Amino acid sequence: MWATTWGTDANDVLGPRLGLPSLPVVDWPDGPDPDEGHWKTRPLVTWAAGRAFAWLDDEISSADRARVAAHHAGPALLHRVDPRVGLTPADFTTLAGWFERVTTTS
Repeated sequence: MWATTWGTDANDVLGPRLGLPSLPVVDWPDGPDPDEGHWKTRPLVTWAAGRAFAWLDDEISSADRARVAAHHAGPALLHRVDPRVGLTPADFTTLAGWFERVTTTS
């Protein structure tokens, strides 16, 4: 699932560069979230509906982590990416390690 403001363009531009198949896209609300944290947090928690999810973004904060911990019963990885650098091999290592832990404990 793409959770990006790129929308369906992520499948055309990002997916091929990352070796990913075409994926569904989260539909974002029209306005900002009135609560603390990133405006994407509430829709992601709603979409995940208790399922495991990983969110890589350059704007993740402690408020987002607190909100997910309080409102999401399943495993979640909120991994902040350095916007000056973008995704690095270390980010993919973190994601792969988290995925391995989640799939072996489920």
